Amino acid sequence: MAQVKDAPVDSEKEAPQTKISGANIIARCLKEQGVEYMFGIVGIPVMDIAASAQREGIRYIGCRNEQAASYAAGAVGYMTGRPGACLAVSGPGMIHAIAGLANAWSNGWPMILLGGANDSFQNGMGAFQETPQVEAARPFVKYAARPDSIERLPYYIEQAVRTSIYGRPGAVYLDLPGDIIFGSMAEAEVESPARCADAPKSLADPDAIRAALKALKSAKRPLVVVGKGAAYARAEDEVRSFLEQTQLPFLPTPMGKGVVPDDHELSIAPARSLAIGEADVILLIGARLNWILHFGKPPRFDKDVRILQIDIEPEEISTNVPAEVAMVGDAKSIVGQLNAELKSSPWAFPAENDWRAALAAKCKENVASTEAMMDDDSTPMGYYYVLREIRDQIPRDAMIVSEGANTMDIGRTVLPNFEPRSRLDAGSFGTMGVGMGFALAAALVHPDRKVVAVEGDAAFGFSGLEVEVACRYQLPITFIIINNNGIGGGISKLDPARDIPVGVYTVNARYERVIEAFGGKGYYVTTPSELGPALKSALAEPGPTLVNIMIDPKAQRRPQKFQWLTR
Repeated sequence: MAQVKDAPVDSEKEAPQTKISGANIIARCLKEQGVEYMFGIVGIPVMDIAASAQREGIRYIGCRNEQAASYAAGAVGYMTGRPGACLAVSGPGMIHAIAGLANAWSNGWPMILLGGANDSFQNGMGAFQETPQVEAARPFVKYAARPDSIERLPYYIEQAVRTSIYGRPGAVYLDLPGDIIFGSMAEAEVESPARCADAPKSLADPDAIRAALKALKSAKRPLVVVGKGAAYARAEDEVRSFLEQTQLPFLPTPMGKGVVPDDHELSIAPARSLAIGEADVILLIGARLNWILHFGKPPRFDKDVRILQIDIEPEEISTNVPAEVAMVGDAKSIVGQLNAELKSSPWAFPAENDWRAALAAKCKENVASTEAMMDDDSTPMGYYYVLREIRDQIPRDAMIVSEGANTMDIGRTVLPNFEPRSRLDAGSFGTMGVGMGFALAAALVHPDRKVVAVEGDAAFGFSGLEVEVACRYQLPITFIIINNNGIGGGISKLDPARDIPVGVYTVNARYERVIEAFGGKGYYVTTPSELGPALKSALAEPGPTLVNIMIDPKAQRRPQKFQWLTR
């Protein structure tokens, strides 16, 4: 019998290539582009993206509602300078997450929404949850795209991340069809762009720098307004140096608080209305003349006020009030230019003059008025007494999240911030319901700091079940609900025989029991004697806690010279 020889070996025959799925490529590319946090709710077709993100080292947090997840992603972008990611299923899930896109769009925060979508070969057929998602996202984003192949996923992800952080930061959207997510290609053939660099730091025209300082030197009643654009730019060292060199009085916007500590001697925040109403030259550092600053118009501002404006976005210059000097670019870099010019030509606003005296007198008057309300320990309690107790017990470096009409507005004046980017609130969009997502984000980005979320009862209701998320991940958050039984105020007793007033909620609702259902610790407070011990105990816990504080349903802020919203 003839011997059978072994078949010849084809030395050029290739070994089978390792395949990689679209989900894996998406997660890997996000990580390569500096995305470290992802919030979402998994389901068809995005579950594999979340699992892949975890394997790639991205911190994935499963939320209970896409709105909270999307708010958290935007807050991460603000705190870190790289977009947080929100992952949503197709159709209703993606639509819910548009809330966060809009909030990031209004605030100028980078975030990326990843929306699952029906298989591309089913377009137009009435597929499961088929929705015009790219079109729905487009009004609120800088960039919206639907990747056309698995091979091109890295290109789209790099472009989305880069667009979110370059220029004025903002939201971006990627629409991800199921066949792209579940498809695969040879891993060796994946071509990933390099990580996009941090945004370029553009400078202002040197002539504008000199003109701005000349204008400030000519002012009799100068004012500096520090906005959250300065906080985002990480301009805190430069801004503090500028203020201390020039000795100019400053006022922070709500999320500009902490860029320079609220207890700095040059802060005139208690005299806000007088300061903006009578200033003749105002330097805006990353602050917009939108509704928060009353559009820069009378009666809140002098009709002849001269505006010096630092902003990253050219189109923002001269909005509502023509800018005498426009400095377009990165706030950190431009304030650095101002400081360099001052070094060669030192100048400081005089230590004694009528303007300083007027501001100091108004600060003293308003502080005294507020302190009287903070000392009122009657029962039922008012906002000021409760907020003072919170102020006295929270750590100096606490991350403060605040929302709810009176809760937020009064809290802004009572709860100080000493670190930049340490206050998160309803922001430029005036969004209620952001607090729970913001708190989750703050606890992840700053695990070494206590997060204190001070909520109105109405605000808490938008996304209160996110306390389960805090318990599941054992996040160091103390939720504090200042409960007045309704929107802007409630009543002490419901009458079932009459129509319930439109802004009223369940009287004396036991919100603390919600967190207890998930293993957190809850506290119910009705009297001043209970308040201090409850806060002390809650803040001492390493995990999530909730303090539900009943106040007078008719409690309000102290009388104001102007309505909160200028008309």
